[in-house]
Amino acid sequence: MEKNVGSLQEQALKRKERLKALRDKKVHVISLSSLYSALRELKLRNYTPEDEELKERQVPKAKPASVEDKVKDQLEAVNPEPIIEEVDLANLAPRKPDWDLKRDVAKKLEKLERRTQRAIAELIRDRLRGSEEELAGAVGAVGVEQGDSE
Repeated sequence: MEKNVGSLQEQALKRKERLKALRDKKVHVISLSSLYSALRELKLRNYTPEDEELKERQVPKAKPASVEDKVKDQLEAVNPEPIIEEVDLANLAPRKPDWDLKRDVAKKLEKLERRTQRAIAELIRDRLRGSEEELAGAVGAVGVEQGDSE
């Protein structure tokens, strides 16, 4: 039984030491916070104290910036000096949404254009041949009519 009593006493002593360490730690933290609050300086911004010692802690009044200067700076920033004298409008104009499609189809369109021109020329030749035959027929018909009338 004595062994149990001795171990219980030892455990009790250890517990007391831990509690004492916690209290010391707590006191240390409290002393640090009081030291910190003492180091913080009181600043009086809106309050005008009557005490001479407190008047030293008063913060000087802030002077507002001039509105005219700010507006003047903004107006100058809006009107920048022109850097480039000549501007190529073709480069500035936005491209149409289908410009890439037109670029890709351009070669095929050239072939089709050549074929179209050939076909038009052939149609014109056929009409001219047809009109020559009609003209020859008309001239022959006129010649026959003149021969009959003489």
